[in-house]
Amino acid sequence: MSLPRTLAEDVARNLVMVAKLLDEEPEQAYAYSRIALRLASRVAAVREAAGFASYATGKYAEALAEFRAARRMTGSVELWPVMADCERGMGRPERALAMAGEPEVQKLDKAGQVEMRLVAAGARKDMGQAEAAVVTLQSPELASHSVQPWTARLRYAYADALLDVGREAEAREWFAKALEADQGGTTNASDRLAELDGVEFTDVLSEIEEVEDAKDTEDAVTEEKAEEDAEAGAGAGAGEVQDEGADAEGGERK
Repeated sequence: MSLPRTLAEDVARNLVMVAKLLDEEPEQAYAYSRIALRLASRVAAVREAAGFASYATGKYAEALAEFRAARRMTGSVELWPVMADCERGMGRPERALAMAGEPEVQKLDKAGQVEMRLVAAGARKDMGQAEAAVVTLQSPELASHSVQPWTARLRYAYADALLDVGREAEAREWFAKALEADQGGTTNASDRLAELDGVEFTDVLSEIEEVEDAKDTEDAVTEEKAEEDAEAGAGAGAGEVQDEGADAEGGERK
C-alpha cells in the first residue's frame, strides 16, 4: 500500500515467486528476493521474504540482518525463533540459547514458543549437551494429545534427542507418535522407525529403471555391431567387384 501501483505490482510478483520456489528451488527464490529488495527495501514484507530466502540458502548472517530490519519496521516478535536459529547457523549456539531466555519469548504465540523450544534444544545439541536437549523439549505441548501443526516436529525432535542419549526404546515410541501426528509428511519419522526396526526398503521403480537402462544399452551395442558388420560386408563386396574388373582389364591388355 505504501508503493506506487506499478511498483507495487512488480514487487508483489517477485514475492509470489519467492514463496512459490522457496522449498524446491531456494537459489531461484533468493534471486527473486534480491530483485524485490532492490525495488522496495523499506517494505517490511520484502525484508522478511529476503530473510527467509537467505535462510533457505544457508546465508545466515544475511538472513539475520533482514529479519532484524523487518522486526524494527513492524515491532513484531514473531521472527524471534528463526533469528535465534540464524545464530545457530552462524556457529553461535550460546547466543541462540540466550535468546530463548529473553522476554520476547513470552510474547510469542503457542506455535512460536514451540519453535523457540526446538531452536533451544538444537543449540543444546550443538554445544554437546545432549541430556539438556532432552529436558528442554519436555513440555506441556509435548505431553498434549491434541494434534497441532507443530506437534509432529516437536515429537520428532524429542525422539531424536532421546536417541542421542541412548534411550532407543523411548525414541522409537516417540517416532511412532510423530508419525501419527505427521499428516502433512513434514518429517521422515517413518524412515527412522524402519531404521530402528531393521527394515530395509527396496526401491522397485529404481530397479526396473536400471534393468530397462541396461537393456537399452545392450540393444544399442547390438545394433551398432550389426551396422558395423553390414558396413564391413559391403566393403568386402566392393573389393571383390573391383578385383574382377582389374582381372578383366588385364585380360584385355594381354
